[in-house]
Amino acid sequence: MLDAPLSPVDWPSAVRLIESKYPPIDLFEDLADPEDWELLAAAEAKTNPRIAETIGKLDLVPVERRVSGLGASYVMAPFTHCSPDRLGRFHDGHFGAYYAAANFETAVAEVTHHQAQRLLDTRDEPGWISDMRELVGAVHAKLVDIRSGEFGRLLAPDDYSASQAFARQHRDAGNDGIVYPSVRNPGGECIAAFWPDVIAKPVQRRHFRYHWDGERIDMIHELRLEGKGEIFRLQV
Repeated sequence: MLDAPLSPVDWPSAVRLIESKYPPIDLFEDLADPEDWELLAAAEAKTNPRIAETIGKLDLVPVERRVSGLGASYVMAPFTHCSPDRLGRFHDGHFGAYYAAANFETAVAEVTHHQAQRLLDTRDEPGWISDMRELVGAVHAKLVDIRSGEFGRLLAPDDYSASQAFARQHRDAGNDGIVYPSVRNPGGECIAAFWPDVIAKPVQRRHFRYHWDGERIDMIHELRLEGKGEIFRLQV
């Protein structure tokens, strides 16, 4: 295991962008004790066979690390819905991670890169595509710090094998997550939290729609109920 320091991360407004098609999950949002979730889920599944698919794999999150109440869905879902088909830099699909950026610009750079890769693979037609919601929440934690230059091999643009192994080792060792330099926005910083209780439950802020030009996401449109929001053109 690579030796890396633990550093305090104190971000009052960490930003995460997710697709709006994923609604909050009632079980996580109500005030039921997380210890009772398996029983409640089993009872609901008798009348709604899709409930297990909606909630995901509760056993991947120990009871003492679960969170509940308003906004809990946003931090629980990345852990209960992880899959080997949806890998990330610091999770391999057998365990999840909550990714967030220190600021909005870095979150946009990270998410639009990965969205563009998916769209290139599926050969989607150009146009306005995914609706996204902005989640903002505080991070106050001691995380494994790989922001110095000696950890460059964990930041390879397209090869996550070393970084996933690194994350697995530190998660197994009891660490709460990783703070690292953004690969898609030089100068930006990101975190990958290993457990839901590492992050304060976020609040939903703005909504956006992304524009795909056939090669990259080139614009984002802020959606507002009271009228037309701003359109931002992204730099190449």
